Amino acid sequence: MNRPGGTPSPVLGVRDAARRVATSVVAEHADTVDREGLWPQQGMQAIGEAGLLGLNVSTEAGGQGQGMLALAVATEELGRVCGSTGLVFGMHCVAAKVIDVRATEEQRRRFLQPIVAGEHVTSLALSEPGTGVHFYLPRATFRPKGDAYVVNGHKGFVTSGGHADSYVTSVVGAHADLDPGTFSCMVVERDAPGATWTHPWDGMGMRGNSSCSLLLEDAEVPQGNLLGSEGDETWYLFEVIAPYFIVAMTGTYLGIAQAALETTIEHLRTRVYDHTGEQLGAADTITHRVGELWATVERTRQLLHHAARLGDANDPGARSALFASKAEVADAAIHVANEAMTLAGGKAYGRNDRLARALRDARAAHVMAPSTDLLKIWLGRSLLDLPLL
Repeated sequence: MNRPGGTPSPVLGVRDAARRVATSVVAEHADTVDREGLWPQQGMQAIGEAGLLGLNVSTEAGGQGQGMLALAVATEELGRVCGSTGLVFGMHCVAAKVIDVRATEEQRRRFLQPIVAGEHVTSLALSEPGTGVHFYLPRATFRPKGDAYVVNGHKGFVTSGGHADSYVTSVVGAHADLDPGTFSCMVVERDAPGATWTHPWDGMGMRGNSSCSLLLEDAEVPQGNLLGSEGDETWYLFEVIAPYFIVAMTGTYLGIAQAALETTIEHLRTRVYDHTGEQLGAADTITHRVGELWATVERTRQLLHHAARLGDANDPGARSALFASKAEVADAAIHVANEAMTLAGGKAYGRNDRLARALRDARAAHVMAPSTDLLKIWLGRSLLDLPLL
């Protein structure tokens, strides 16, 4: 992350800022967030105070103007301490980027300035119960009514549901032919008339991300909240949402894998057999397996950083590398967390500690859209020059 001549990259400053927040605030509340399924209020407040909510907002709008590599580094630092906080922050950054790329002056004033000031958290509302992992096929509809849109639909698994101040929402024209080119994105504010939160989140893992359902019944949204032009969602999806989302999620799950590895290494260093005085980690079988786990985490990190750099450079190869990175981190995080539980032995199963949380949180990586299977299909289709959809 150093520039030619040894000058530190701004990404290092982002990493250090995220690490400070993670160790000083997020870590203190991580167990409570997981145990009680609480949205990470204190962590997100500290992230805002550190100036990180505007990480991916353009400098023209007052943000840091950072790209995917910075997002990867920041989410890893947060995910390493609390997967739920990493996920909430990552979703915020993706949504903020979507608002930013074609923001009107009004949208900059109403949304981006408060985000940069650390006073506004946003998120994504894309998935729907009826379309599952095919989040790019919304059935929520909108129609104009005076200077507003009337929106009807049901969004599922909305991270920060009921806690974020706004939600980037995918919709389709009420009289459209449901062709992907007709889809649009708009910002639905938390207190929008006709917006109701249902089904409180009680997940096996990622318990603090408040992944709730949003019911929109004749919800009124100002026309000024439309992002770009009607029918722009396909552009947003593949040029902004997919790459930034993949990086944010991959960074978070990489942090979870790193946490599992570190916890296991510490256990193996300090555990000593009473009858021999030998360190548990000294056994060749153990050292071999620890080395394999380290290599798994590190090569996944290098793939993610490579993909993020390609994305920041607008390299044509970025798409394939990004698809591969999230698929690989899902495999890596679950494998490392599972192996870590085995290496830690019965002690790891005796209490719901950091390793158990890592295993539960990591398991979500395969099913969070775009799912691992879908990403591998997209990867193959992109390599064969076939349309993704």
